[in-house]
Amino acid sequence: MKKNELRIQQVFSHLENNDLDLGFRLLMDCVHDTQDFSLFKETISLADWKAQNPNNETGLTQRCKTLLEKTAKIPIEEAPREDFIVEGEKLYKSYGANRFSLGPISVNIKKGEVYGLVGENGNGKTTLLRILAQELKLDGGEICYNFKEKHLSSFDLKTKLIYIPQRTKTWYGSLKDNLKFVLSNYNIPAEENEIRTLMMIARFGLWNYKHLKWSELSSGYKMRFELARTMLRQPELLLLDEPLANLDILSQQLILEDLKSICNSLNHPVGLILSSQQLYEVEKVSDKVIYLKNGKYHESHSEVKEEIVTRPEKLIVEIESTLSREVLTKAFEDLNPERLIYNGGVYIAFFPSTVRYHQVLLALGAAKVEIVYSRNISKSSRRFFVS
Repeated sequence: MKKNELRIQQVFSHLENNDLDLGFRLLMDCVHDTQDFSLFKETISLADWKAQNPNNETGLTQRCKTLLEKTAKIPIEEAPREDFIVEGEKLYKSYGANRFSLGPISVNIKKGEVYGLVGENGNGKTTLLRILAQELKLDGGEICYNFKEKHLSSFDLKTKLIYIPQRTKTWYGSLKDNLKFVLSNYNIPAEENEIRTLMMIARFGLWNYKHLKWSELSSGYKMRFELARTMLRQPELLLLDEPLANLDILSQQLILEDLKSICNSLNHPVGLILSSQQLYEVEKVSDKVIYLKNGKYHESHSEVKEEIVTRPEKLIVEIESTLSREVLTKAFEDLNPERLIYNGGVYIAFFPSTVRYHQVLLALGAAKVEIVYSRNISKSSRRFFVS
């Protein structure tokens, strides 16, 4: 089954199972890949109908299925994504003697892949993003950008390479007018400008906010606006610095799901690097996780701490509980834990490689231990943050 056929099938499954919000968002991604303006107009009309009939789930489901059937008939030419669009070799940046330095590190990025960038504050995440965005000059190393369209100047380069900092600038006028202004800079005809703008407004959940001003939007919707503005420019590489900051957990999940889907476009995939302190949420959508420690680069499965990352691999479990260390130690005595440490409000338990996670859960249940949550972090970058 081709990727487009599989994607259509997945959207249909979401609609059948009443996952309407997710199904509608993914349907719009399918429509966008067709670049068929008649379908764009139908999608815009559907978005408007949805906003006016928020409780009519049956009507929305049927309309979505009808649009999906039309979309499935349009052939999609898949873009290649095997080659690296960015190749950074031995990148190095120093802020002076006895001060912070980044690298030397090497980074290779492909289209359609999501790279999570994690690390404690002050370890170089923003510096790396700004280097890749050409905002900071390297003191060593080289970056090669292999974008589809050859760039003759730094301006050409930055039309396909977009960096969104944590704190974005204030803009004036309405949300919709600002988005239309983006396309006007590319000499897009008026009718096409209107249609593309409304499609992006609908895709990022901004339909009911399109006439609002910057001061009238929450932090979450300001970030959605920035992403909509960025995607209208059709970048090949997107660099996001702490896009989840100041967002509630639901907004974080929605933003990440949307980014993952949009960057995996069949005919216009985008390479994405995002930095965040929300490790668990980022790991769920990342194809790779880059961990920075003291300005040095490590992939998520590298040896960073000898006592944490070993071969054969240990089982490492994070547990939040109000009970004492003695109670947990007693519960695990048959599993022969190697260590049980208290780290930042949670316990971290290290078990031999022969122990499985379900055995840990069974031991906690048998001992009737009350826990808030538990998670296997053996392959999570969270294990790098254990003191």
